[in-house]
Amino acid sequence: MQDTFCVVSEDKIQETIQETPLAALHVELGGKMVAFAGWNMPVQYTSIISEHTAVREDVGVFDISHMGQFLLTGEGAENWLNTILSNDLSNLSVGEGQYTYMLNEKGGVIDDLLIYRESEGCVFLVVNASMIDEDYAWLSKHLPAGLTLSDESCQWAGMAVQGPNSSAAFTQLFPEQPLPPRNGMARWQQGEESLIVCRTGYTGEDGFEFFSAAANGSAWFKRFIEVGAQPCGLGARDSLRLEVCYPLNGSDLSPTRTPIEAGFGFFCSLTKECGFIGSEALVEQKENGLKERLVALKYTGKGAPPRAHYDVLSKDGKRLSELTSGVLSPSLREGIGMAYLPVAYAKLDTLVDIEVRGRKFEAKVVKKPFYKKP
Repeated sequence: MQDTFCVVSEDKIQETIQETPLAALHVELGGKMVAFAGWNMPVQYTSIISEHTAVREDVGVFDISHMGQFLLTGEGAENWLNTILSNDLSNLSVGEGQYTYMLNEKGGVIDDLLIYRESEGCVFLVVNASMIDEDYAWLSKHLPAGLTLSDESCQWAGMAVQGPNSSAAFTQLFPEQPLPPRNGMARWQQGEESLIVCRTGYTGEDGFEFFSAAANGSAWFKRFIEVGAQPCGLGARDSLRLEVCYPLNGSDLSPTRTPIEAGFGFFCSLTKECGFIGSEALVEQKENGLKERLVALKYTGKGAPPRAHYDVLSKDGKRLSELTSGVLSPSLREGIGMAYLPVAYAKLDTLVDIEVRGRKFEAKVVKKPFYKKP
């Protein structure tokens, strides 16, 4: 069911564009709005570079209300979910979370998501915005009797507070509430409102993801600004995550690519006894070897900003693939990107060309991530 924050186009043929509970606030703050994954979202407020720098050096706050939130409850919820997702949920204690994959039978990525074991028989899931309906349908298709899966996405407003001073911002707002350790989760009551904090993020910096009642989202976003967080948009979120080689589902990850090809096989527990959907395909792939791998590419000199879908060419002009992601790194001041390359070209220091509007810019395969904290 859509709530008052979910706007449906009158033209049923056109793509549905929805708005988060913070949409009016973004406009008030000067956010430049764009369509992203079916949502109207701010790409920036001031500039991508200033917002990126705020997160690297201080603290920024992003609207992540477009992300989906599911709640799985019932006796044995953890055991069943462990047969669906790639990581090993049995390693989690109550209050702990992990990054994991939902795969199809061929080992391709349906979605990458975060799950948190909130209590015995209760798991909180955060899924990608564009995959809410598909993820819910996939889980519901396999859901056994006795378990309940609830889509709570329209009930929550979400924001990611990221940067070296994020903990200080949290403490100013919640002096009596301890911030969970890395990958931890906590839910508590603030008056009549239920609040959730998860010690995770998508920037490579310390931070947390905070969820409040949808109706109160704008008020909490303003409070984080009042304690020093700079509002940040999708542009900075993309450049931050790419600098540390965090994948974007639908670009760096897809149903035709496996986590092993993407270099994230360590989030797939191929030894857990229960197995998981897609595990047999991954085992076979490991045994047979890879044909292509997702690699990090960095310009060897100055060049036009690299973007997703730009062709990657061998030095003799052969088309090898295309960039899955690309950006001019604000931290490094260099063009960076990722692409799936044949294994013969995926070795470190291999030189290739990236074609930008008919011009070629040399790049080389480098070690991930591009950026590490000084």
